[in-house]
This record gives sequence, C-alpha cells and structure tokens, in this order.
Amino acid sequence: MNYKIIRVNVSDMTYKREEIPEKYKLLGGRGLTSAIVADEVDPKTDPLGPANKIVFALGILSGTSAPSSGRLSVGAKSPLTRGIKEANAGGLTATRLAKLGIKAVIIEGEPKHEDWYHIYISKDKVEFIKANEHANMGLYKLIDILWQKYPKSGLVGAGIAGQRLLRNAGIFGNNPENTDPGRYAGRGGLGAVLGTKKIIAIITDDTGGERPKPVNEELFKKGRDKMVKALKEHAITGGKAGTDEGALKNYGSNVLQNIINEAGALPTKNFRIGYFEGAKNISGEAVHELVDETNEKFGADAEGEYGHACHPGCIIRCSNTVPDKNTGKLIVSPLEYETAWALGTNCTIDNLEQVAMMNRICNDIGIDTIDAGNAIAVAMEAGKIPWGDGKAAIEFMKKGYDPDDVEGTTFMHGAKVAGDTWGVDRVAQVKGQAFPAYDPRPIRGIGVTYATTTMGADHTAGYTIAPEILGSAGGADPRELNKADLSRAFQSTTAYIDQAGYCLFIAFAILDIAEGMEGLEETVAGFLGKEKYNITEVGNKILKIEREFNKNAGFTKEDDRLPKFFREEKLPPHNVTFDVTDEELDAVFEKM
Repeated sequence: MNYKIIRVNVSDMTYKREEIPEKYKLLGGRGLTSAIVADEVDPKTDPLGPANKIVFALGILSGTSAPSSGRLSVGAKSPLTRGIKEANAGGLTATRLAKLGIKAVIIEGEPKHEDWYHIYISKDKVEFIKANEHANMGLYKLIDILWQKYPKSGLVGAGIAGQRLLRNAGIFGNNPENTDPGRYAGRGGLGAVLGTKKIIAIITDDTGGERPKPVNEELFKKGRDKMVKALKEHAITGGKAGTDEGALKNYGSNVLQNIINEAGALPTKNFRIGYFEGAKNISGEAVHELVDETNEKFGADAEGEYGHACHPGCIIRCSNTVPDKNTGKLIVSPLEYETAWALGTNCTIDNLEQVAMMNRICNDIGIDTIDAGNAIAVAMEAGKIPWGDGKAAIEFMKKGYDPDDVEGTTFMHGAKVAGDTWGVDRVAQVKGQAFPAYDPRPIRGIGVTYATTTMGADHTAGYTIAPEILGSAGGADPRELNKADLSRAFQSTTAYIDQAGYCLFIAFAILDIAEGMEGLEETVAGFLGKEKYNITEVGNKILKIEREFNKNAGFTKEDDRLPKFFREEKLPPHNVTFDVTDEELDAVFEKM
C-alpha cells in the first residue's frame, strides 16, 4: 500500500496529502511520532503554544492480520513533562486509518478563530466540521452523538480537560462497540495540545478502504503464525475467558492487584506502604466475580464482560466491562490495573463500584487515570478529602466539570501541579509525570525505568515487572541494584513494539517463547519487505532520537532521578529504600 501523511493546518483550515519521506518509510507508531516531533518541533517551544504539533501515527502492522497489533500512537511535546512524548492505545482509529492508506495525521498551526471543529477523514476527503455545540461536552454523550451520525467510525480527540488546556488531558478513543470513550492515549497531557488547535474529535470512516498487504507475504505469514501460537500457548496471554486458564482474558491487567500486593510492592496511601488489605476487593478477580454474578442475575440484559478486546484483531483480550451490581448495566470499560490502583489502592479506597465510577468520570472529562489518582492522593494529603472516602473523592472529581471551580481545575492538571498548588511535597513523579502502580523500592528495575525513560515516570516504557515479578525471560531478582542493562533492554524492545503497533502485553510470550520473538521481527520485516528489522538496533535508534530532543529541551542527568523520599523512607513490609546509585541510573543511556 502506498501510504500517505495527512497534514492539517489549523491556521488557514487546510490540509494536504503528502508522500511519506524516504527516511520515514520504515517507521510507524512511536518511531514515526518521535521522528516527526524531533524534526518539526523546537525542543524549547511552549508545549501549549502554536509551534507545537500533534501527530497521530498507526503502528507498522496496525490494520493487518498480525495478532493484537491495532495500536495508535500519539506524539507531541508534552505539556506535563515538557519533553518528547508518545502515548498509545487500542480502539478503532488505527485500523480505520490503515484501511484508508494513511500512515500519520499531523495537526499544526494556530487557529485564527474561536470555533471548535471536528476533522472527518474518509477515503475521498478530509473535512472540517464546525462543532461548537459539542464543546465542553462529556465524552460518553459525545461519542454517542458522533456514532449515530458516523456509525462504525474511529473516534479520537480531546475532552473537557483538553479543551481547557489542562496538563493531565489525555487523547480519548472509542472502544469497538462505542460504549465507552475509555481507550486512552492518556499520559503526558497530549489532549491539551489538541485543544490548542481547537479540535475536539478526529472521525475516521474507512468505507471503501482495504486491509494493508505485506510486501513479503510469506515471511509475514510465517511470523504471524509464530506470534499467534506463542500468544495462545502462554499462560498469561493465552487461555479462554470463563475457564481456569488465561490470566489476562479472565482477570485483565488487574490480575496484578493481588500479585503486586503479595510481593509487598503495591503502593498504598500515597506510597507509604507496600501492602493494602482491601486490594482483593478491587482486583481483577473481584471484577470477574461481579461479571459472573450480574450475568447470572440479569441474563441477556447484563453488560458486564471479561475477555473483551480493546481493538479489532486482539487475541489477548485483557479488557473488561464493569457492571453495576444492582442493574447489570455498564459503569466503565475498561477498569485496568493502573487505574484501579491509582483511584483505589493509592487512596485507600476498596469499594469496586466507587473506583469504577471514578474511572468513568476520568473517561468522561478526558484525563489520565494514573495522574488523576495520584492527584486525589495529593488532595487527601492536603486534607481536602478523607483517606479512603470514595464518595467524597467522587464528589471532588466532579468539580472538574465546572470551569470556574479552582480545585477542580487544579486536580485536572495532575499530581505535580496539585502538589505545588496545595503545598504538598510528597508527590511521586519524575519529569512532572506521576508514578504508576509499582513501588520502586522493592522492585528496583522499574524504578530505573521511571527515572530514566524519556517519557516521564512510565511503566510501559520499560516493563521490567515481567522478569522481576512474573519470572519472564528466566526472571530477575527485584532487589538487585544493578538494573541499568535490564531497563535499557526493556526500553529498547518496548520502543520497537510501540513502533510495530503491537500491544505491549505480547512481551510475555516473546520473552518466554523463542518462536514468539522470531515472529515479532518476521511480521515487521515481512510487512516492510526487509530480510531483517533488528529489534535492538531499531529500538535504540528511537530512544536516541527522544533522548536528544529532551537534552535540547534542557533535560540533564538530574532529571533522571526519583523523588528524595524513595531513598530516605523505608517501605513496609520489606522495609527497603530505593538505593540504586546515580551512576547506575546514568549508565542506562551512557552504555547504549
């Protein structure tokens, strides 16, 4: 397929279909967003200023028959970290763009008007649709309206937070059934960048399109078969929903709630303790039981589900739909581990329905749940909400709907801004982005990733939890201090996976099953028509581009550090600190 780039200029409300430059032809996903941002955005520019650009790029394999490969990457200079940023998600848009032969959409310029617009992309046209009536609208209502007019379309965009240019604004996406706007490229405040362009939603209609075809079909199919086999065989990614086999299909990513709790590394009460007595009540197992209970009680009217796919072609199916126990109707989809932890455990809230409702509010107003949960913990530190009070937390979050509510606005900026505003020093963040659901004191490798990744504190940038906790790739001692090599290897491989458009959860199968790793490279190489497409070489190149951008933006080694309290406070129950040396942290990129 002869892919094109769509370049939208909001200064004069025009667009162009461009040929892909030679240097971008082997890129996709994160590799493409980071390359374009590095080439076209001044690292020192104001991320909420007119010179910033936002890039939507499908993974190399998105839209193909490669399993679990329908990811969409979004990139820009981050309003939250002030460095380069990529966030990716499932949903429908990547596969829709792929069928239209569009590799990337670049939105640039400064609006010369006060109106809000949608961008409608189809086979034959790109159209600007005035959408003032949809501004400041909750996203559940918005996706329903747009789906009725543009059925089966992919929807991505900026919610209330993004339209108000708040720094924790994510990019929403609709799920395959359009029941929830919860397929978020959530981290880094990228929704606020789209908000500066006065764009609410990008609507992608693939009518008349066709599935992309690999250049070397034989090599692609060979790799695809290996990937499918490995994903189905692995205990984490395989199995079948409703059986005793298949961790992710039955319990979703929130299967980790109890596992990390048992490891004594589940951050509780704003990272004071590594164990939460109420974890079992908001775990993946608890969601599983709730779905079974409501399905039995309400039959065909029940809307709860596990083993749910986040995008077409996903065979891992780790998504879920959390139902109301009294009606069987949907509360939110999905409730992921990091979200249940951030809004629940970290705030000592163990009521599943309350956590699901907090998740729904985040999805509706358009903010990242991880930073939101950390911000609620900061509000609890400041005495604005009692610890563990889910009802009070829900009411506090609803303040975000009111543009004149100062506390709601502060909360929607994320944990770092909330801490600075409310005088709270205890904020778990790196480069302005809040920590995910793993305490780095008992799991040192993930701490090294938090500190050194180009993305701000981000578990998905180098998921060392796989070997350190789950025993993948032969396992790794989580207490070991020399973790630079481990983190670097995972950061590099992750960049490659993000570029390919695969879900990060393929990592379990490719680490433990040799044919899975072969399949990863063969599917990418076969699609591109290359004999090889080396994982480490390609991944390192992406990281170097991002690292150079951040260096030019003013980042130094001192930005690759965790907050002081992780070195000074011992975490119960293991009573350990994060004592990885600065020299080890610096070695991650010095040795690359």
